[in-house]
Amino acid sequence: MSAMSDYLENKLLDHILSTTAFSAPSAVYLGLSIASMGENAGGTELSGNGYARVGPVAFDAASGGTTDNTAVLDFPANSGSTNWGAVAYWSLWDAATGGNMLLHGAFTSAKTIEVNDVLRVAAGDLDI
Repeated sequence: MSAMSDYLENKLLDHILSTTAFSAPSAVYLGLSIASMGENAGGTELSGNGYARVGPVAFDAASGGTTDNTAVLDFPANSGSTNWGAVAYWSLWDAATGGNMLLHGAFTSAKTIEVNDVLRVAAGDLDI
């Protein structure tokens, strides 16, 4: 399941209701967290130990109100001396660092990323 961020909800409402035009981001990036980011992006994204958002992420054209990623997404290996924790949540951003959160959701199951592990999201597995 996924949800729009408050940021994106407001931008789309403004755009649709002709208040302010909204341009689609030039690219979107996938981030990870061990707790929900919430609609206000108030959660804590992973950091350190080689972590970086992956992207740009490409998606299929939406159909039936859903879409999914078109290619495998591999995060950098955990290069630290401790694990990243049980990664259970994802978020999509309009920048590789910083930026605005667009969407967020939970993976079907959490995955503990140990030292040297790589988290891989198979093509078609990130359902929006």
